[in-house]
Amino acid sequence: MSDILEKIKTYKLEDVAKRKAAKPIANVEAEANAAPPTRGFAESLIDAAREGYGLIAEIKKASPSKGLIREDFQPEKLAEAYAEGGATCLSVLTDGPSFQGDDSYLTAARNACTLPALRKDFMYDTYQVAEARALHADCILIIMASVSDTQAQELEEAAIAWGMDVLLEVHDAAELERACLLKSPLMGINNRNLKTFETTLDTTRTLSKLVPADRTIVCESGLNTPDELADMARYGARTFLIGESLMRKDDVAAATRTLLANPPQGGM
Repeated sequence: MSDILEKIKTYKLEDVAKRKAAKPIANVEAEANAAPPTRGFAESLIDAAREGYGLIAEIKKASPSKGLIREDFQPEKLAEAYAEGGATCLSVLTDGPSFQGDDSYLTAARNACTLPALRKDFMYDTYQVAEARALHADCILIIMASVSDTQAQELEEAAIAWGMDVLLEVHDAAELERACLLKSPLMGINNRNLKTFETTLDTTRTLSKLVPADRTIVCESGLNTPDELADMARYGARTFLIGESLMRKDDVAAATRTLLANPPQGGM
């Protein structure tokens, strides 16, 4: 595990312990049961990719490597802009220390449009999964580099029990092999090296060849142009998670529309 992931894991486990002490799991589960129905995150992505692209558009204020990304940060407005621009789903950062995220951003963004939403956070405990549903999430993220096989299975099973989907995130062949033991069809390939934070699309070019045919590749990080999306589509990736390059644009809806224009024909 990289130093940055180790640091995040340390404070995240402390945060989860504090949350458990402040709000018993029974209370969180009651809120989760009262949440509106899930919107079919994986189904929406897979359907979109059959003819065009499936885009998970990310609402992210800051990052550990780039610092503040967008000063004019209004989750509701950004969600509306992404929906207007043709995004399929949302990804909303809820981690505070490293990304300046907040739980309220997820609920606000999802309520502002009709798109399914991913709780983008570092998940280690099934308490966080119930919490995600209570915040109206439709999907959670499992970063294989940061959890054991047992943890990953417990988190996935909890998400399924709550009616949510799971985005599995891998960075190398070993993590991909482990992720294939799980059920989720969404296989996220992160092009960012978590040790150096350098980004290369060669990661997707290499790992895509190892992804089973019954899984959907979600290409993550380092995507900025329509040409790059078309290139990744040639390697079987027609669904993408993109945040920073869109978050920096003045007109987010127009930038999203431009990025998704003219996908290669053929679909999945």
